[in-house]
Amino acid sequence: MTPFGAKLRELRQSRSLTQKQMAASLNVSAAYLSALEHGHRTVPSFDFVQRVTGYFNVIWDDAEELQRLASISNPKVSIDTSGLIPEATELANHLSQRISAMTKEQLEALLEKVMPPKG
Repeated sequence: MTPFGAKLRELRQSRSLTQKQMAASLNVSAAYLSALEHGHRTVPSFDFVQRVTGYFNVIWDDAEELQRLASISNPKVSIDTSGLIPEATELANHLSQRISAMTKEQLEALLEKVMPPKG
């Protein structure tokens, strides 16, 4: 699941909507929504995110957060380390080999190390 997919599911379920109901309102297929929620689709388009924010009547700050989540929700990430120091390539390879075995707590700790503080 991607960050955007998790938020999309949360929004949909908080309003007791089925994927089929939401899909019809957004003019997409229920299969597309399911794929987004499960992390089997690439980053949604800006237009789609705007339709979601309008559909759920999301306020400005939350709409920006939804767009941010969409931008970091590519489930098939590729990291080009060509031209970087060897440690960058080593890190990228270790992460790709071990990420599936990491706990939520380990992932959160790693995110804290590599992401600037919010706000």
